[in-house]
Amino acid sequence: MSVSSEKIRILLKLFASLRLERFDTANREYDPGTSVAGVIRIEGLPEKEVTLMLVNGKHVECDHILTDRDTLSLFPPVGGG
Repeated sequence: MSVSSEKIRILLKLFASLRLERFDTANREYDPGTSVAGVIRIEGLPEKEVTLMLVNGKHVECDHILTDRDTLSLFPPVGGG
């Protein structure tokens, strides 16, 4: 049995305070089966500060499994007045 070394390619977008001392957008590669929560952990983002997650413009939960060429957008809490 061969083990595939194929990675999925994701465009990762960070917004507002999540960008501080990081990046705005980056192309990243992850193992197949990686979830949104997995990306948050791998990238060292503070889990409690990520409150809105979009994949290809649609709201998802942390357990959403990413696929090749997805765009993942992560947002901190949004305040308003």
